[in-house]
Amino acid sequence: MIAEIPFWQRKRLHEMTAKEWESLCDGCGKCCLAKLEDEDTGDVYYTELVCRYMEQETCQCSVYSERLQKVPACTVLTPDTLNDYHWLPYTCAYRTLAEGRALADWHPLRSGDPDTVHEAGVSVRNRVISEADVPEDDWEEHIIHWIL
Repeated sequence: MIAEIPFWQRKRLHEMTAKEWESLCDGCGKCCLAKLEDEDTGDVYYTELVCRYMEQETCQCSVYSERLQKVPACTVLTPDTLNDYHWLPYTCAYRTLAEGRALADWHPLRSGDPDTVHEAGVSVRNRVISEADVPEDDWEEHIIHWIL
């Protein structure tokens, strides 16, 4: 018996159902990091500061269904907006598939386990501080380079 080809290998991003699209998120939490943009160069710098609504142990949003009301600038990826987020990390499944690369072995869709992203050290678990604990004027002091 031939195994069915997984949806992420046989469908284009815009052909996926909402459930399939959502399942592409590996739960790393990197899109929830506060980012600073150099207005002159357009370069984006990640900080170790994470949205106040992220549950740091799970890297999940505690207000996911109402996140846009609470954080109007929250990242909302769709097939149509994906290219607007040029700062997505190389490991992001959305970027990975858009660039024609295969999902990593640690991705929950491949491993069947949502913890493999954390076990592989790809997530922000235990590496972040809530943005609520740091005045915005001090954010530059929290720029990180381990995301790359």
